[in-house]
Amino acid sequence: MNIQEKDILHKLSPKRTFIPLLIGLLAAVAIFYWTYEPSQWQYFREASLPALLGAIMVLLIRDGGYTARIRYLSQKELSWQGSLYSILLWEFASAVTPSVVGGTAVAIFILNREGIRFGKALAYVLLTAVLDNAFFILAAPLSIWFSKGEVFVGSFNETMRWTFLLSYALIALYTFFMAFGLLARPRLVKWLLMKATTFRWFKRWRKAAYQTGNDIILASREIKGKPWRYWLQAAGFTLFIWIARYATLNFLMETFIDLSFQDHLLVFGRQVVLWISMLISPTPGSTGTAEYFFTELYSEFLGSFSGTVGILWRLLTYYPYLLIGIFILPMWLRRTQQKLKTHK
Repeated sequence: MNIQEKDILHKLSPKRTFIPLLIGLLAAVAIFYWTYEPSQWQYFREASLPALLGAIMVLLIRDGGYTARIRYLSQKELSWQGSLYSILLWEFASAVTPSVVGGTAVAIFILNREGIRFGKALAYVLLTAVLDNAFFILAAPLSIWFSKGEVFVGSFNETMRWTFLLSYALIALYTFFMAFGLLARPRLVKWLLMKATTFRWFKRWRKAAYQTGNDIILASREIKGKPWRYWLQAAGFTLFIWIARYATLNFLMETFIDLSFQDHLLVFGRQVVLWISMLISPTPGSTGTAEYFFTELYSEFLGSFSGTVGILWRLLTYYPYLLIGIFILPMWLRRTQQKLKTHK
């Protein structure tokens, strides 16, 4: 995989924040227009400050978990400062690019500039993707089971159900394929990729398949021989991170309404469906798509106020990373320039 610095820096350009900000503003105006009712101010008057502070605290804990995980995966080759910069810029990159595009190249570039060799950076990025997807593969059926299928709601019940099942199957296939390649038989995976691209319909991807196979072999070498303790702690960090990520919304909703334990499980579970809708969104950072599906999924709890809470949720979990990225990117580029020259 050849990472072109100019192309990566273009993707990270602060100018790219204009599009998601514009889409977000239009989405907010549209949601307010269609869902606003004067009675909604009662929710703000009765809001729970401790629950709101809890949402902010859980969000910070999540970012701390991400920082600790990447430092642990790198076996402390990344400093705490470098780990934090990497996570914040990783979030920034996700915020300015569509989820369907993927951010592997950007993430590798970030770690590489922090002094991590290309092979190791590739291994850590692929490993985090496998770990995060593994959480989804396990959490999704549990969410459906605990909610008795109530994670699918409204007019999108059947459409979302089939979209979910298709996305789940593709994510599971990709994750098992990558895990098998990284942890067991990387050369067999490369052979399978090359074999698949001998067919007429797939020949156009033969070069990409060859490069992907080489990347998996290189990444596998870097993580080969790690003890069980390494994998168990990596899995523990991942579980902690995603629970904190989802719990942010539980605290935010508890700010405005009282939820039972079963309600909290349902709110938590529906985020799996929401995550799928965000994953297939064509807009940068799923702007607009996330707010719309949030309203569909949580109007059962909040009524017309769900649109407002959806906007608050994005103001808490999405837009800060746009601003943080704009602020720290120039400083980070200056800070890592010498490391990049040394470790290229």
